[in-house]
Amino acid sequence: MNVTPRNVSIPENWDRSGLPAWTYHSEAMLELERREVFLNHWQIIGHVSNMPGKGDYLAMDIGPERAMVVRGADGIIRGFHNLCRHRGSRVVADNHGTCNNALVCPFHGWVYNLDGTLRGAARPHSFSDFDKKQFGLKPIETDIWQGFIFIRFTPGPQPSVADVMAPFTEEFGHYRSEEMIPAGDFWTSVSPVNWKSVRDVDNEGYHVAMAHPALQDLYGSTYFDEPMVNGVNRSFATFNPHAGRRWSVRNYVKMTPVQQHLPEHLRKAWIYYGMFPNTVLVATPETIQFYQEFPLATDRTLLRSCIYRFESEDRNVRLSRYLASRIDRDTTAEDIQLTIWSNESMKSSAFEGFHLSDLEYGVRAHHDHLRARLPVMTLSDRPPESEIAVLNQQMKRN
Repeated sequence: MNVTPRNVSIPENWDRSGLPAWTYHSEAMLELERREVFLNHWQIIGHVSNMPGKGDYLAMDIGPERAMVVRGADGIIRGFHNLCRHRGSRVVADNHGTCNNALVCPFHGWVYNLDGTLRGAARPHSFSDFDKKQFGLKPIETDIWQGFIFIRFTPGPQPSVADVMAPFTEEFGHYRSEEMIPAGDFWTSVSPVNWKSVRDVDNEGYHVAMAHPALQDLYGSTYFDEPMVNGVNRSFATFNPHAGRRWSVRNYVKMTPVQQHLPEHLRKAWIYYGMFPNTVLVATPETIQFYQEFPLATDRTLLRSCIYRFESEDRNVRLSRYLASRIDRDTTAEDIQLTIWSNESMKSSAFEGFHLSDLEYGVRAHHDHLRARLPVMTLSDRPPESEIAVLNQQMKRN
């Protein structure tokens, strides 16, 4: 059942330091990250099953930008800025819902068709030389990969999600995620840390043995991380041969049925597929989950996730999902505490930077991806806030 890592090697004599501490609490740095990293990379907003019917929508903010995706009368899912062309109000106020046959701005009642075109403004005769064709909702890029809906506000380095995820398309395809439905509502939480501290903890499994007793019991002896290459990485584990010291793990392993649609090596596997800069897809025998984080401030991060299952499932699968959720709940709480401790250290006079193990090369690889887009991060000494954006632009040209 053991699966060896893909042929992804770790460089010899690599620099074991991480990003300098100042990058975790700089307002100017955060603004650059939003513009140069978050807005031009694909972000999951949900799954096609979150919006199955005509007029169903999902909405999500990334910093000052507001996005929504809407299923049209023709069944096509389209993405738009959640911004009325009249005065800039949110067109939809909730994170998900149904708008029936039209989108109606709650501010002045401008009405948009489900394809984003403007149907009509309230009291149109009060506007001189008004051309409806010029005032449709502004579109944003959308892409659908294996049932998951992605958005992107500005053009980025990869043309499609399929290009980004190409190394894992075949393996992930075994899970038939496009056939799944939500197992519950979206989960969100705000954590008092910089978003990079969340990634730093999540990008390595070196801490599993000490910090995550349930995961260590479930799969600790088989777990391995692969470094991030070209914006994607994978972590793979199968159930320990003698898993079961903890009640939730013992019963989860016992209850989890064999999923016949999965090949043998995936039937007892938990796999984490990372996608730069902030998204992870988790595949287990009974579910698919995504989780991600978005910066709200230098010291506040939104955590967001959703779990998906097959519509038809027996009692054992429901029980295994419940037990897996208990394991995941404990792991999430443990990771949040670790991110808080790590993030606090960034402002300490005693902090001298990371010194990473080979087992933490995933942290370094993620930092390298950030440095490639934001070369000002290579500076060990903090520049004046007003100069960070200019310096970054100069370093990109050199």
